[in-house]
Amino acid sequence: MESNKRALTKAQTVMQSITTAYSHTLLTPFFKAISQYRLIEQGDKIAVCLSGGKDSALLAMLMKHLSRLRDDIEVKYICMDPGYTKENRQKLEENCAALEIPVHIFETNVLKQSEMQSEKSPCFVCAQKRRGWLYKTAETIGCNKIALGHNFDDVIETTVMGMFFGGQIQGMLPMVKSNHFQGMRLIRPICTVRESDIVSWAEDNDLSFLRCACKFSQGENASKRAYVKQLIAQIEKDVPNVKQNIFHALSTADCDTLIGYKANAVRHNFLERFDKGR
Repeated sequence: MESNKRALTKAQTVMQSITTAYSHTLLTPFFKAISQYRLIEQGDKIAVCLSGGKDSALLAMLMKHLSRLRDDIEVKYICMDPGYTKENRQKLEENCAALEIPVHIFETNVLKQSEMQSEKSPCFVCAQKRRGWLYKTAETIGCNKIALGHNFDDVIETTVMGMFFGGQIQGMLPMVKSNHFQGMRLIRPICTVRESDIVSWAEDNDLSFLRCACKFSQGENASKRAYVKQLIAQIEKDVPNVKQNIFHALSTADCDTLIGYKANAVRHNFLERFDKGR
């Protein structure tokens, strides 16, 4: 006797894995970040930004799940094509179709513009231009927030890179106000989700994604990030909680023990407190 049970689509299977097998490692930290950092509130219209990579794909699926649970928010999906090859564009579209993500793809020439300004740190130029286009597009479609797929490891690695190569202690906030688009905010809902768990989820679901399509992606900046990633992995063997400790440190920084710091774009020195007898 034939079963009347309908086979699940690829998207349904992937979503089911998020709500079951990966509930503890993906769904729980996602909900926790939203609650702890007040990332999503009633009436929000959120543009989920897809890049073609694993992180933003997971973010899109998590936001899709959230939108089904909450009728007080609206979620849209956007993706900027910065100048992908035909093959990369096709892969991006196929992935979105398979995961049933109704994405709006818009085209720019950001990659070409960034390459032309290679002497001015192309990665910085590219990131700046991408962010501007995403804000502008989100505003055009009536959104007040854009959601990016930066994960837990991104936060850690970016912080360490800043210290080692930039001489600064600078974190990656879960939510940021835009300086140029009034009322717009950037949120990072998977900032507490570990990259290893995202990789496991993707592999278990036989998902493959784009890597950065820019020729500079294997350049100096990528080498620095790879170095930091490997270094942290090595330290983790002796200090298993090193990543969590770094993340926690970003929430408990003691400014009274710092030689200097910057707040609201104003630099301060410990002598200001010292001279006042504090």
